[in-house]
Amino acid sequence: MNAGTADSSADSRIAFRVAIPARFDSQRLPGKPLREIAGKPLLQHVYEQALRSGAQAVIIATDDPRIEGRALEWGATVCMTSRDCASGSERLAEAARALDWPDSTIVVNVQGDEPLLPPANIRQVALNLAAHPDVSIASLCTPIQGLDEFEDPNVVKVVRDATDLALYFSRAPIPWSRERGARAEHSRHCYRHVGLYAYRVGYLKTYAHMPSSAHEAIEHLEQLRALWRGDRIHVALAAEPPGPGVDTPAELAAVEAIIAGRVS
Repeated sequence: MNAGTADSSADSRIAFRVAIPARFDSQRLPGKPLREIAGKPLLQHVYEQALRSGAQAVIIATDDPRIEGRALEWGATVCMTSRDCASGSERLAEAARALDWPDSTIVVNVQGDEPLLPPANIRQVALNLAAHPDVSIASLCTPIQGLDEFEDPNVVKVVRDATDLALYFSRAPIPWSRERGARAEHSRHCYRHVGLYAYRVGYLKTYAHMPSSAHEAIEHLEQLRALWRGDRIHVALAAEPPGPGVDTPAELAAVEAIIAGRVS
C-alpha cells in the first residue's frame, strides 16, 4: 500500500527546508564530500539536486572549514556546527537552532553522499509529513530487487503496516519466510528503506538527543530509537527509484559513470 503525498493543489502552499549534514572524515573514503565527480565535488551534486526539489531553503551543515570554503565557492548556504555532534540529526538540530527555524518548520535530512537522489523524492517526503500531522518522521522505501539484496546486511529493510507506518527496520532479511524454496519469491514483496527523513524542527530537536535504545545499538540504525519511544514513522514508496550512494572508491567511480553518461 502507498499513502502517497498531499493533494497536488496544496503542494505549492507547503514550505519545507533541506539540510545536508556533511563531515570530511570517512573511514572508507576520506574527504568524501569533496571528491570530484564529473568536474564537481560530490557534495555540490547533492546540493544541486536538493535545490531542484522546490525547497524554501537548502543549507549545508558542517564542522569542517574545508567543506565550508568549497561550498561557499559554488554559492551554497553553510551553517557551521560543533565537532561534537555524534550524528547527522544532532548536526541538523544544532543548525536549526542557530538559524532560528520555527518548531513547526518541516526540514528534510538529505545525506551528503547521495548525488543521484531524485528531487521528487525530497519533495515527496516533505509533503507526506505535512499530510500526516500525527506522524513524527516521514521516510521512503523501494521494493527489494531479488534474494541477494534481501539477504544483504548492508541493505536496511523495513516492514510497514496497512497505513504505511513503520513496524520495524532491520539489517536482517524481514519478514523472513519459513519456506526455504519460497524465499526468493517472497523477497519481491519486501522493502528496502531509503535513508531520507523529514521532521518538524520541534521534534528534531528532541529526537537528536533522545537516549539510544537497545535495538538501535544492536542494529546501528538511529531511527529505531523513535520506534522504541512509540513515535510514528510514515514510510511511502518512493516516487522515483533513487540512484546509488557513495561509500567506497568503486561506488564513486560507478556514480561518476552514470553522471557522465547523463551529460554526454
